[in-house]
Amino acid sequence: MATDRSSAGDPARTLALLWGLTAEEKPGRRGPRQARSTGEIAAVAIALADAEGVDAVTMRRVAQELGLSPMALYTYVPGKAELLDLMLDTVYATMPRSTPAGEGWRARVTAVADDNRELHRAHPWVAAVSTSRPPLGPGLMAKYEYELRAFEGTGLPDVDLDAALTHLLGFVQTCARMAADERAARQDSAMTDEQWWAANADLLARVFDAERYPVAARVGAAAGEAHGGAYSPDHAYAFGLARVLDGLAALVAER
Repeated sequence: MATDRSSAGDPARTLALLWGLTAEEKPGRRGPRQARSTGEIAAVAIALADAEGVDAVTMRRVAQELGLSPMALYTYVPGKAELLDLMLDTVYATMPRSTPAGEGWRARVTAVADDNRELHRAHPWVAAVSTSRPPLGPGLMAKYEYELRAFEGTGLPDVDLDAALTHLLGFVQTCARMAADERAARQDSAMTDEQWWAANADLLARVFDAERYPVAARVGAAAGEAHGGAYSPDHAYAFGLARVLDGLAALVAER
């Protein structure tokens, strides 16, 4: 389960931070011009999360990387919750916007899925953050607009457009989490999936009864031979995305 979630901080302070309200627009804020920008702060926090995971991002650690005292950092960002929203909105704003491989909504939706998959590859920690209450910043709004436009022309009503996008992004996020788990297992064991299964083949042969589990034995062997292991992130993504698109196509046809 996600241990962090967006929009967990003070809504007014979060929106002020994300939309870049000036000191004059923030009640009670007066003083000299600040030497750091929220963009610099976000970049440092994102780099930490990319390298060490989101748990490594603390106000103290970010302040240290910036050469600030922790108390000084709080004059820029109200707290860790608001910092997380700033990080998310920043990566949303810089997410790639690829050109569809062809015409039609399927090509556009595929591009949206691929773009989000690339976002998760670049920033694996994003998939671990719950965004049921998303950070309502300019990065998110630009991302949402871009993604919804992929479904234009399908004839789906607006509520279904939003639901279709949510379904698609949920699929991509699940694939991203599985791919991250696969990478972590490979790093922890210092072996590829294929090497791990080969190293444990003798033990498995002693305990696994193929006659008792004939379907599992047949299918598992076929999948293992095809993928070089029990799971292939690339195959799972390609297979699943095709099924998601087929399901949406059936819904479009009904409308």
